[in-house]
Amino acid sequence: MGNSNANENNKDSGKSGKPTVEGEGSYSGTRDYDKATGDFIAKNKDKIPGLAKDAEDALEGPEGAELREAEDKGKSKARH
Repeated sequence: MGNSNANENNKDSGKSGKPTVEGEGSYSGTRDYDKATGDFIAKNKDKIPGLAKDAEDALEGPEGAELREAEDKGKSKARH
């Protein structure tokens, strides 16, 4: 016996044609993130290698320890 409620929540709302499930893993959040990421890449395609080098230099420079600490803090709150 399957959970029919779970399947019902994934169906289109009917009015907008968009799925109604929102929350963890929200469709609109993913869509917005994907669009913003694509827009950033399109606008900065030529600058990305330089930005990566700047990030590498920052990690190897005086602020590196602080950046790694912030990264560790962010990773500790991540849900896997």
